[in-house]
Amino acid sequence: MGELTNLIGRDILLSELLAEYNETDLAGCTFRPAFQSARRRAKCGRCGSFTKLADTYPCICGNSCFYCRNCIQLGKVRACDKLVSFKTVDSFPEQSTPYLKWEGILSAQQEKASKEIVLSVREYTDRVVWAVTGAGKTEMLFRGLSEAMEAGKRVCVASPRIDVCLELAPRIQAAFPDIQIALLYGGEGAVYVYTQLVIATTHQLLRFREAFDVLIIDEIDAFPYYQNKGLYYASEKAVKKESSTIYLTATPDRKLQRRIAKNQIKASILPARYHGYPLPVPTIIREKDIFSKKEFSVSKAYKQIMTLISQGQTFLLFIPTIRLMDSILPTFRRLFSSIRFESVHSQDPLRKEKVEAMRNGELEFIITTTILERGVTFKNIDVIVLAADHDVYTEAALVQIAGRAGRSAAYPEGKVTFYLQEWTRSSKGAVRQIRQMNKRAAKKGLLL
Repeated sequence: MGELTNLIGRDILLSELLAEYNETDLAGCTFRPAFQSARRRAKCGRCGSFTKLADTYPCICGNSCFYCRNCIQLGKVRACDKLVSFKTVDSFPEQSTPYLKWEGILSAQQEKASKEIVLSVREYTDRVVWAVTGAGKTEMLFRGLSEAMEAGKRVCVASPRIDVCLELAPRIQAAFPDIQIALLYGGEGAVYVYTQLVIATTHQLLRFREAFDVLIIDEIDAFPYYQNKGLYYASEKAVKKESSTIYLTATPDRKLQRRIAKNQIKASILPARYHGYPLPVPTIIREKDIFSKKEFSVSKAYKQIMTLISQGQTFLLFIPTIRLMDSILPTFRRLFSSIRFESVHSQDPLRKEKVEAMRNGELEFIITTTILERGVTFKNIDVIVLAADHDVYTEAALVQIAGRAGRSAAYPEGKVTFYLQEWTRSSKGAVRQIRQMNKRAAKKGLLL
């Protein structure tokens, strides 16, 4: 089995493997067509999306073939290709001594959720963990991860966002220093190694088939996972027939909330942060045409920014789009020429370095799009959202953005400000949801 170990539980195109293997090396693997035909359409075996049989193009095989456009970012799935997987029993031994080396203390609600996660792992049942931002979801997972790996199970922790994976990996590695972790995300360039524990973006799940006994998906409400049929298909394909999937979210959609209410899926609900302080409720400030003002220095937002700078208070400044960010950056560079700040967005190649600089106290603020709405934690941060009524901001996004503040026990009372011209369904819903979770936490006696 030696040379095929790295193919255990994988779902890889034959055309990719032939760069490393001969077909004779792959004896013992399972080969299946890249597509399954159904009437006038063909279903992609990797992502489950459909392609018209008539949509053919000249192919490298010499014929005309159709291909899948939906998962093309992971390599082109052509009609002439095959998907290869190697199915065998995982060889991870059962362990009597704990893998978990983390010695932190969980709050009462974290402890309850942690035990429920362990139970789901043992019983191969699915579960939703609905926990407010800053509830300490990662720490709640540790015992479930340990339980699974000590039982010889294979585990994947997946997230839609690269930033979240990069933040999770060192925290989980510190808790399990004796476990080798494969960290997978687009463009990372590392050679894949078969490991018991995998941390990956949800897109990387497309490359697995019946691989995991336990799959934990963080931020299920986040782009690009949310409402992506291909990634839903990938997460179902990546787990074994008998398995447990744990879904983590701070902002479940109405459909999932109804499933929870009807007991159609087991749920652990955590309405309070681990430190016992309430979620910061956004302050609403009405300000018209903030990006079209001839002089930003006369705006209410400018005055607040100057106050925060004079107080030495670090903050995140959210702007809806890259275009709007680019339009206001020259003004900021002129007005704040002596202040250390940076801007980040999804296409910024230095995003990771800038976020780390903020964590290290090298910056006084960061201007950001929604790329930092979730998955990043700073010790002492306030939050300002310009044009909070812009249609790019969903209710879930605004809840997540507000959740960047007050996460640390040392600084639990961060302030959040939404600047808007008028209330929107999203801004109203976000404020309502934050207040409702605080009310639920208070009713349960979880607030200090």
